[in-house]
Parts: sequence; C-alpha cells; structure tokens
Amino acid sequence: VQLQASGGGLVQAGGSLRLTCKARGINFKIYEMGWYRQAPGKQRELVASITSGGTKTYADSVKGRFTVSRDNAWRTVYLQMNNLKFEDTGVYFCKAGQNHWGKGTQVTVSS
Repeated sequence: VQLQASGGGLVQAGGSLRLTCKARGINFKIYEMGWYRQAPGKQRELVASITSGGTKTYADSVKGRFTVSRDNAWRTVYLQMNNLKFEDTGVYFCKAGQNHWGKGTQVTVSS
C-alpha cells in the first residue's frame, strides 16, 4: 500500500493550498479516506474525512474553509484549503481506512 501526499508549501495567512493524496495497492473506492495534521508539539488530529459513499466530516476548526473530495477513477483524495490561518500549520497526512498512513506533506502558514 502506498499513499503519496503532495501539495504542501508555504503560504500567507488568507491564502489557499490544495493537497493531493494518490493511493496505490488498495481497492481505493471502498476505503474511507482521511486527512490528518500534526502541529509541532501536538498530537495528530483529524482534519477531514470522506467515506466510500461520499459522506464528509470536518474538524470544527476547518469547517467552511476546507473541502475534502475524492476521485475514485484516479484513486485520489483531495483537500482544498482556503482562508488558511497560522494555526493550520503542520504536517498533513492522508490515511486509508484504519491502518494505512502516507508520508506527510508540510503546510506552513505565515501570519
């Protein structure tokens, strides 16, 4: 199983980024996919998730600013992040199901 996340970077507060996670080695369409983040000195937390049926869940801190979506044909899950805040800084990871984690991508928001 391979989950390749990309799209992180340095952005000013108020800016946008789009994260992409491409999956290999799993039957992607049946998996719930999640985006998590870990800020320095903090625990990893769920940012957003999307079920195989398309039901979406968001952390309260990102509701109205972030949008999770998936493209089963391309085995890819996306996280569109708008109006970024300094506190959104962290390493973002994608997760497939309960056990499959990808390497993270760094998001840094300058205030």
